[in-house]
Amino acid sequence: MILRKLAFLLLPTAMLAFCLSGCSLSASEASPRNLTFAPLEFDVPEIVREKRENGLQLYLKPDHELPLVRITAMLGVGAIVEPPEKTGLAAIYASLLRQGGAGDLSPDEMDETLEQMAANFSANADTYAVTLELSLRAADLDRALEILSQVLRRPRFDSTRLEIIKRRMQEEIRRRNDDPAQLSRHILYRALYGEHPLGLRPEMETVNAVERADLVELHREYSHPNNLQIGISGDFDPQQLEGLMTQYFDDWTSGSVAQLPIPPLGQTPAPATWVASKELSQTTILLGQIGLTKDNPDQYAVRVMNYLLGGGGFNSRLMRKIRSDRGLAYSVFSSYQVGRRLPGPFIAGCETRPDAVEEVIELMRQTMEEMRSDPVSLQELKLARESLINSFVFTFEDQHDVVTMTMRLDYYDYPADYLSGYRDRIAAVTREDVMQVARRYLDPERQALVLVGDIDADDPALRRFGKPVRQFDQE
Repeated sequence: MILRKLAFLLLPTAMLAFCLSGCSLSASEASPRNLTFAPLEFDVPEIVREKRENGLQLYLKPDHELPLVRITAMLGVGAIVEPPEKTGLAAIYASLLRQGGAGDLSPDEMDETLEQMAANFSANADTYAVTLELSLRAADLDRALEILSQVLRRPRFDSTRLEIIKRRMQEEIRRRNDDPAQLSRHILYRALYGEHPLGLRPEMETVNAVERADLVELHREYSHPNNLQIGISGDFDPQQLEGLMTQYFDDWTSGSVAQLPIPPLGQTPAPATWVASKELSQTTILLGQIGLTKDNPDQYAVRVMNYLLGGGGFNSRLMRKIRSDRGLAYSVFSSYQVGRRLPGPFIAGCETRPDAVEEVIELMRQTMEEMRSDPVSLQELKLARESLINSFVFTFEDQHDVVTMTMRLDYYDYPADYLSGYRDRIAAVTREDVMQVARRYLDPERQALVLVGDIDADDPALRRFGKPVRQFDQE
């Protein structure tokens, strides 16, 4: 008790001494901005690559910190191969690989086996690939690879599970327009890509049209070891793993794999203002246009430009103008989705109250025009480049993320020095580069505008943006 009283009496004196000693420094000397650090040194983690005789690509990263193993298998097939009348086929295929049983295991037996192993097993499909993910105890690696082998080589495609998956997808379709963020993004993609596969999404009738025979044929055409990548990280012995790969995968013969049909983009539809009227307290605003692919050398300058526009959070111009200065939205963003095979979209957006919609749209367009016409300051440029370079390091915090990133870079034919040269290419971006790419890839006059909320499509005020106004059919 005495010590506590003594400490209480001495605390104000100690605080006063600390403040006086701090006051002896000038404001500029005490500023954290004046701190200096040694240059950041970082090397991209190395992944062991192996190519089996049957063409299977293996990516390995041993890590013995925890007795766990993670496995990712990626098949070279995705939604891009779907016929328009069966949009959703790839998603159903991925779900049924996981849920439809395989080899000697019925769907229920597989679920029970995975539960007993305390293993997580998931599958999903994107535009160009189907990905299977397994997370398990290191002691169960043998059984996990056996199950994965059976799923990839002998899936059952159980008819009962197929119907359950289709009904679940149809229920999601019934509810999806309740989410304004999801609805607005779909409208924008449809406005930019039209009837191209990138502009489509599963509908009731397209999901209903998918039959078991479609899944069997898709699997027969694309599930071959020479169209497969497997990445493994965690607590495994490479010599033991070699034996398991020989046991479960090496007798799988390679096959003829059809090249993914990637239809070129047609002419981009004329920009319009799209309205989806819903009784909501906030209106979702999206502006977007077709962007660029990974093969475009401008992507590095675009990343810097986008950071300054709306990708840098509170360091971005959109956030400053619309949130910090005027309080018109909680968050404002912009992003360029750099396309892996085809040009991805540029998207800028926010949510705001209905009476502020016109003002926010005008501010967003004005900020983009300023990016096109006024050179960025040296201070802005320095901040953007350093932020992008420093954040790059945190891409490699998780060992398995490094494995899957390496797999995707190989699958999508990125340059061999993409990771090692990324920071230097960002550091080389100049003010002139930023203005040049803004003028090339950021044009409000070519952008589609999407509004989801309490908006009347017949409101004459919407015509002030110089685009035809169209009501989106939500049925």
